[in-house]
Amino acid sequence: MNVHDIAQNPDEHVRFAAYLAELQHVADADEVDLVDRVLTDPDQTMAQSAVLRHLDRRAADLYPGLAYEEWVRTMTQATSGHPFLAQRLREWSIFRAVTLKLPWQLDDLLASSNWLQLKTASGMNAEAIEVLADAGRTKRIRTTARTGLTHRSKS
Repeated sequence: MNVHDIAQNPDEHVRFAAYLAELQHVADADEVDLVDRVLTDPDQTMAQSAVLRHLDRRAADLYPGLAYEEWVRTMTQATSGHPFLAQRLREWSIFRAVTLKLPWQLDDLLASSNWLQLKTASGMNAEAIEVLADAGRTKRIRTTARTGLTHRSKS
């Protein structure tokens, strides 16, 4: 089934599942075109949700390696008209920097979404976890970070 056929289905749940399947199997060379086409779906909430899942899956696979930098640049261009998607890509880059102990800015982490703060609070960067234990956005984030610090000190 191609994206044009998918878009003709009136059921957004069917389209969502079909988009996810297409995105999961897309060749790297065709990824931008497919993301662009999915984002033309009239149900923008559903389309952006499908692309968000794709971005999260791909970023989780790519962030440790060198291919991430080019991929995130390309996907940032492809999602430029969609602020939430562009923000998620920025946050994946912050996560990458924190996790790989590359240079990162404290203010970027503190201004980030609950999603990124919670993901980082569960991670391995002691400096970031300490910051979130004290200044995380929510009680859950602070508790997760404190728990991580406790486990680290027992090791």
